[in-house]
Amino acid sequence: MSIEKKIEAKLNESLKNKDKTVFPTLRLIISAIKDFKIASKSRDQELKDQEVISLLKKMTKQRNDSCEAYKKAGREDLLKKEQEEISIINNFLPKQMTEEETKSLCKKIVEQTEASSMKDMGKVMGVLKKDYGDVLDFSKVSNLIKEILK
Repeated sequence: MSIEKKIEAKLNESLKNKDKTVFPTLRLIISAIKDFKIASKSRDQELKDQEVISLLKKMTKQRNDSCEAYKKAGREDLLKKEQEEISIINNFLPKQMTEEETKSLCKKIVEQTEASSMKDMGKVMGVLKKDYGDVLDFSKVSNLIKEILK
């Protein structure tokens, strides 16, 4: 079952169960998917999982940015709501690698690509994005690679 279908099924389930914390977020996701379809002129087609994952990551990033702003403003009520939305969205994303797994993978790819200096960072990042783009947090990856290539 595609991610898009899973989201729709979960929305129907949460509407039946009258789960007021989940279905508004799922509606936002469905709306974002429809907007994406309209923008890419593929209204009748189901999106590829990779496109949905990309969209969900973008939504998560937006909410993380909002969380930072709410923390600075001292708005705990809005912060809590954003964090709940992030956890709901994350249910549909592939499980992210832990920091230890990420570190060992980065070391392995640096060795495979025979990277020896910072000039080779692009080569390493390219391999990681191509093969592990869904399961890595690239905000942490770049720092790890810099550390390894020093």
